[in-house]
Amino acid sequence: MALVSINELPENILLELFTHVPARQLLLHCRPVCSLWRDLIDVVTLWKRKCLREGFVTEDWDQPVADWKIFYFLCSLRRNLLRNPCAEEDMGSWRIDSNGGDHWKVESLPGEHGTDFPDPQVKKYFVTSYGMCLKSQLVDLKAEGYWEELLDTFRPEIVVKDWFAARADCGCSYHIRVQLASADYIVLASFEPPPVTIHQWNDATWTEVSHTFSDYPPGVRHILFQHGGKDTQFWAGWYGPRVTNSSIIISPKTSRSPAPSGALPETLQGQGEAS
Repeated sequence: MALVSINELPENILLELFTHVPARQLLLHCRPVCSLWRDLIDVVTLWKRKCLREGFVTEDWDQPVADWKIFYFLCSLRRNLLRNPCAEEDMGSWRIDSNGGDHWKVESLPGEHGTDFPDPQVKKYFVTSYGMCLKSQLVDLKAEGYWEELLDTFRPEIVVKDWFAARADCGCSYHIRVQLASADYIVLASFEPPPVTIHQWNDATWTEVSHTFSDYPPGVRHILFQHGGKDTQFWAGWYGPRVTNSSIIISPKTSRSPAPSGALPETLQGQGEAS
């Protein structure tokens, strides 16, 4: 019986086979094999099928996607880049920048004179004191799998969220600062709204803060996230703002010019970051 080359299979069969191959292997090992494989791996249909297979989109998806290959990789990397956002590991992963008053503390929801968090899966929060308490995390985007061309050419949206609440019986001041920085820590974009002051005898409602960075300058390699505050009564103990469920999530855009697809395999080979 004569041997048959895999390239003699119908193209739709080859495409179906490629949907089951890990994306990194497709680009680094399969795409260079021959021109037929290269052309098939660059076909939009393949990456749409992979997105469907991974559950990144549904059959009735109707939003425009500029580059399905880039979209796939961004979806596969999508997660909260902040560690220990809900105090499940006490103060682990956080750098303490200011530890005034009686210092930072972790408490369980809803806490004294507090309210339940909107998401019942969140069980704990960080709480500040009568002196300024600030904590931060510095996210290294390349270490998290985001390569330079992806960040500089496609510039996906960077969505930052935080939640804060006051005790009902004490006023407080809440602070947040988020900066996008270069490899050598030059600030390229920032979000630093004025402090939020909550008066004594409030309803202790949890409030979400959200900001989306888009069309930021090229060169972003780090994200600094810092938040905290203090109470306004200067009471001993932990009467300042409570914070929890913070997040930094990088999300694909669905309506901008695509990054050059030809640069993707070389980038992956050089960085070895994407999966």
